Amino acid sequence: MLINKFFKYKLGLIFSIGELEVARFTDEQKKIALVLLNEPKTEEELNKQLNIPYDKLTKELKEMLNLKVIYKEGYPTKYKLKQDIVEKIEERKKIAEKDSFRIRFNAIIEFKAIEENLLKKHLKEISNAIRKEKALTIYELTEAEIVEDDEMQSSFIELNASVKDFTSLIRFLFYYGPSSIEIIKPTKIEFSNYEFQEGMMELADIFQKYADYFTKNLTRQELEKFYQNAYK
Repeated sequence: MLINKFFKYKLGLIFSIGELEVARFTDEQKKIALVLLNEPKTEEELNKQLNIPYDKLTKELKEMLNLKVIYKEGYPTKYKLKQDIVEKIEERKKIAEKDSFRIRFNAIIEFKAIEENLLKKHLKEISNAIRKEKALTIYELTEAEIVEDDEMQSSFIELNASVKDFTSLIRFLFYYGPSSIEIIKPTKIEFSNYEFQEGMMELADIFQKYADYFTKNLTRQELEKFYQNAYK
């Protein structure tokens, strides 16, 4: 998967109002980050406050240092969140205070092209289109650096956003085709019969348009081959 090509790319942390959600980090690292959000702490202070065994705590801190989420300072040594992380949390809190949408997600949209300038243009066009979506509240949208991947130019967009409703989420999935999507919150959600029906109708409409496209653009032989493979 393309995302593996960007191991050194610093993926955005996922924050929600009143708490820190770091979806790619362990539960212990989330707890450590929440504590360090308020003030720097020594390893002993973190141990007392979080009740994480020393060997486990040392391992988690080392990993967070390697990820450049925290750093050490002073004597006795205290651990502190990076300033850009703190600023990002504050920025997202401000957005969340005005955000009425209830479904929060993180998505990766991958891109490939033969030529770098063409890929840059495509990335910019898609980023601009996403920013204009009225059904989304964008917390962060980042474009990864372009790298060569199997003789192709490759990149991805990482999006942290909330979406208006279930129907809008279905529409986003179809039109932007993320390679992965992670629901950050809520942990549980209820839909009214009407909202669920609207989402299913949107999905049915998308499938119908897709089928119409195939019918109009494929030859009879190609269609027969497609259906044979589809219904094996």
